[in-house]
Amino acid sequence: MKLLLLLVANAAVLGGLYRWLRAQRRLPGLGYLVVPTLALRLLAGAVSTIRPTDDAWYYHLWSGQMAAQLWAAPDQWLQMLTTDEFHFGERHLVFHGYSNTFFFMKLLSAFGWLTGDSLLLQALYLSLAAFGACWTLVRVLSQLFPGTRGAAVVSLLLWPSALYWSSGVTKESLLLAGSALLLAAVLLLLYGPVGTRRWGWAAGALLGTWLSFKMRFFFGGALLALLLALAAVHFVSQLGGPLRRRRWQALLLIGLLAAGAWGAGEVSPVFRFNKFASQLTRTYSALRQKSLGRPHVALPELAPTAESILRHTPKAIASTLFRPFAWEGDTVFYGFAALENLGLLLLAGLAAADWARRRGAPLPFLVALVLVLYCLLMAALVGLSTPNLGTLSRYRAPWLPLLVYLLLAQPTAAGLLRRLRILTPA
Repeated sequence: MKLLLLLVANAAVLGGLYRWLRAQRRLPGLGYLVVPTLALRLLAGAVSTIRPTDDAWYYHLWSGQMAAQLWAAPDQWLQMLTTDEFHFGERHLVFHGYSNTFFFMKLLSAFGWLTGDSLLLQALYLSLAAFGACWTLVRVLSQLFPGTRGAAVVSLLLWPSALYWSSGVTKESLLLAGSALLLAAVLLLLYGPVGTRRWGWAAGALLGTWLSFKMRFFFGGALLALLLALAAVHFVSQLGGPLRRRRWQALLLIGLLAAGAWGAGEVSPVFRFNKFASQLTRTYSALRQKSLGRPHVALPELAPTAESILRHTPKAIASTLFRPFAWEGDTVFYGFAALENLGLLLLAGLAAADWARRRGAPLPFLVALVLVLYCLLMAALVGLSTPNLGTLSRYRAPWLPLLVYLLLAQPTAAGLLRRLRILTPA
């Protein structure tokens, strides 16, 4: 029965995927890219199973036990979904409070009928989810801001570290899927044509929000807060008056974010600065002990105070974005990471030159501002809490494509893309 269901379900998925690919191939200027970029993402997912990480094995083995419970005792499995404990035969797993790891394993077990006990199938389906959301965002960005089409393709579908870390059995695969879907839905609802199917995109925004929150609470919360502020400022600016000027739009956006942060702290202690700063520094200290003797982000004087965090934030952001450097580390991983970071540094230099000459990307000011703020906030959060450069590279994968998109959309970089014939807008 299990084998029959597995074969029928996967055959149905393949049939649906074939029809979807045929439809996407008809898209002008993008259609010819869908098959090779999907193949590249699936290849990355498959390669990740050759030498899976300890985390991937952990997720796979425990989700397999949960899937076995689903078949043997579905009532117990349903009850387990609402708790922080798993008990089945001789297997016991207990978490104290919410855990995104436990949620991830529950989700994998729910699709056990589709993936069986196969790490490869789990990796392929998670890679497919990440690709589908990224392709949706590429379509939306190409439709709304056609001058940035090449930047969207390279950043969301081809950027090496994001492709590597957000494929396979990783939380980053679902975090990228949720973030990309949420951003695509909000942008289309705000800037899309009148005939947009708003209910469908609103449902997509809810799904993206749910996935983002479940996989990385602060990542999803920050993105949602920024997009809500974007929507508020966008609608107010349509009324005319001084809010049509960029300066006032930026001030209102920042004011809304500050008010939202204060209000969230009043509602729940989880969002209060003292608790956040204490958790941030504790996490950094614990991980730093494991990173001694290896290249890492050194913030020895980091303390849970506003002054200390602000003082260390520039170094944390720079480390997140541009480390490891070429002289750090002696493995192939560090070498590839350093090469990519060098490219990122060059793109940042080109973008800075464009901004200095007041040459902006063909994007609405508010959209560019929100993406910049989100990426800098995430870079600070990751750099202040994650000293290990390998882990840091993985944690930045779900949001780094947005920064790369902004940098590649600037006039100089966009011109280079056209000259290299990487992608020519239709």
